[in-house]
Amino acid sequence: MTQCVHYKYNVCMKKREDLLRKSLIHSNRRLASALWGNELERRHVRALRDLAERFNLSIARGEVQLLNGNWYVTHAGLLWVASENGCAGIRVQPIREYCKREANSWVFRAVVYKSRGSRGFVGYGDADPSNVSPLVRGSEMRVAETRAVNRALRKAYGIGLCSVEELRYLTSSSEPAKSAVTSAHSNGNGSGNGQFRLRDRLCLLIRQHQLDPTLVKRYAADFCGTQELKEASRDLVESFITHLAEWGVKDRAGLLCKLNSYAQSQEVQP
Repeated sequence: MTQCVHYKYNVCMKKREDLLRKSLIHSNRRLASALWGNELERRHVRALRDLAERFNLSIARGEVQLLNGNWYVTHAGLLWVASENGCAGIRVQPIREYCKREANSWVFRAVVYKSRGSRGFVGYGDADPSNVSPLVRGSEMRVAETRAVNRALRKAYGIGLCSVEELRYLTSSSEPAKSAVTSAHSNGNGSGNGQFRLRDRLCLLIRQHQLDPTLVKRYAADFCGTQELKEASRDLVESFITHLAEWGVKDRAGLLCKLNSYAQSQEVQP
């Protein structure tokens, strides 16, 4: 009798997991279409489905990003995978002989223990003023720590995707995308013009600060002085992205208030 109850329970749990996985796959595809539109290709959809099936990664939770034609996992996504798989712990420490406090140059070593008694999976991360954004200047130590943890987690759980936080061009927007993408992908897939797509950078900010894409689009058009964002010049859009990034870091509450004003203005229009 007990075995029968356990069998029925296991069957019910499997059905529930299947339903949740199908719901996640549908949600990811819907959000990917809304965020990246015509940039989505069949290979992107297949890869996104695989990420949902294998790791339960979600776009809505900000765990994966489509950047420059490739999927990247985020720090939040890696922590989610670790939590879902019962990670026993993460140990992080600086490699003192390579750290230079006066130059804000740091190197960290992270070890991920998947279970108690595990020998651990090791990853290293470095950061200095040359490879972090001016927006986080002075936080190189934390950036290096995050990069080390990300590499260790990717090794531990067999995640072949590079993480967003490891990319040089996302921490220093003035850098050409070609060299950054080449360093993250050995096949060198990049944008043809040697610059990282502004759309991808804007989408990343929206995900990082959990902003409403529609309100951001309205604010961007107003900032650039155009009816629609697509009519604005590249320089204006780039200025808006820098402005949005700075405001999001310094005063997210104020930014949300500003964006909400565009929702209200839209409602009162005849």
